[in-house]
This record gives sequence, C-alpha cells and structure tokens, in this order.
Amino acid sequence: MSKEGITFEECDSLVKEFERVVKKPVTNGSSVYYTGVDLGTACVVVAVLDENFKPVAGAYRYADVVRDGMVVDYIGAIRIVREMKEELEEKLGCELLYAAAAIPPGTDELDSGAIKNVVQGAGFEITALLDEPTAANAVLKIKNGAVVDIGGGTTGISILKDGKVVYVADEATGGTHFSLVISGAYGLPFGEAERYKRDPSHHKELLPVLKPVVEKISSIINRHLEGHQVEGIYLVGGTCCLAGIEDIIEKRTGIPTYKPDNPMFVTPLGIARSCTQEACE
Repeated sequence: MSKEGITFEECDSLVKEFERVVKKPVTNGSSVYYTGVDLGTACVVVAVLDENFKPVAGAYRYADVVRDGMVVDYIGAIRIVREMKEELEEKLGCELLYAAAAIPPGTDELDSGAIKNVVQGAGFEITALLDEPTAANAVLKIKNGAVVDIGGGTTGISILKDGKVVYVADEATGGTHFSLVISGAYGLPFGEAERYKRDPSHHKELLPVLKPVVEKISSIINRHLEGHQVEGIYLVGGTCCLAGIEDIIEKRTGIPTYKPDNPMFVTPLGIARSCTQEACE
C-alpha cells in the first residue's frame, strides 16, 4: 500500500513470497537457514529464510496457547512449534537448528523465559530474543516513527529515531477483543467470531461494530506517543488486517498512519531476519 509517497514495496514483496513458500517450499540447498518463531495470541508462525534472507518455507497455525502476550499452555505451545519445525524440516530436507523469537515489548522480565523455553523445548537453539515491533522493523526499515504491532492480545509500540529504538511499550487490547465484541453483537461462540473476523468480505460490515475497540487502541497509542515527535505510525500484526483500521487510528491520533498490504506476516519475517548468521551457520 502507498500513501502520500510512503511505500512498502520491499516488505510487500517479501510477504507475498512468504505466502507462496508456505504453500510450496523452495528447496535450494541454502548453506544456512534463518528461522523465526512468532508465538502470537491467535496464531503461531514459523518463517524460514535462506542465506540471502529470502523466504524458502513457512507454516502457521491458529492456536490458543498464548493470551495477552503470555504463554498459558506451555506444553501445547512446545508441541505446536515442534510439529511445525518437523513439518518444515521434512519439506526442506534438512534440520533447522537455530531460531530467533520475539516477545511483546516491556515483558522481558515477565515472560521472556517462557518464550525461550518453548522455542528450546521444540528443539531449537535460540539465537536472539527481541520485542515484536522492533523485529517487524527489520522488514519495514523505518528510520523515524512508531511501529505498532497489534496482535491478538496486545498492542506493542516501538518508537524509532534515526533508526534506533528510543521507547517501547505494550498494553493488553487487540484482536481477541475484536472477537469478544463480535461474539456479543452477533450472538456467536468465540471461535466462530474469530473465524468470522478473518474473512475480508466481512470487514466493511464489521468496522462500525469494532470502531470502539480501535478507538481504545488509538488511545493507547496516543498515550505512549505523548512527549515524542512522531511523524508516522506504521501498523503490523494480524489485527491490522482489518480493512480501514488505519483510517480510524489516523483520525484519532492525528498522525499519518500506514500499513503494508498484508501486515500479518511482517513480524515473523523480521524475527527470522534477526537470527544472526554467526549463530546459524
């Protein structure tokens, strides 16, 4: 998507290629593989890049092992990541040894150990652990502005100045709250509400229903941007797939707001890019 000269050409191309290799992996015999594990509240994603940082394989699975950015089903999380790891290894014909992972910003003292243990318990050696919006910026490559990762359970914010992170924050509110509102408004079980919101054909109809939640997310963003000179907000995370969410956030914050064509896979691809070559060779 482009807006007032802002484009995400490289990011969008990378995500489209990842979507392709999820369906048809590329077995190019790379000398090294960079793996990223994204344990999301609604979805667990594993992304694999080759020696040139191009996507070669990936998998994702909707799951309920994390809530509000915290691991609540430790054994289930290990099982899911291990199964995805083995599935990708079979497709690539090699063992994936190393991986990077990410956590909601500001939660390192609370849950970084659990995330590390899940990734290690699944059979990886963990090489890096960083916050989610900062990981996303490895793909976005924003020099100045705020990267906002709106996931299933939390909204994470990283403010960048001259390419360096100067502030991070995370608060509960995300796609799970969308599903709760849809469940109440439509009389649907929570699982059905989750599936209903994922269908892009429902987004125009849902936007007015979900507007109060988006406005709450906007107020969270506003509060954390206070005192910082931020000229642009850049959205990533599965919840940002909601068509029109960027317009509401821009109106409520008064700051130009942008998002890639598919913001769902930006963070896991950024995590994979943070799996350092020295550790992965």
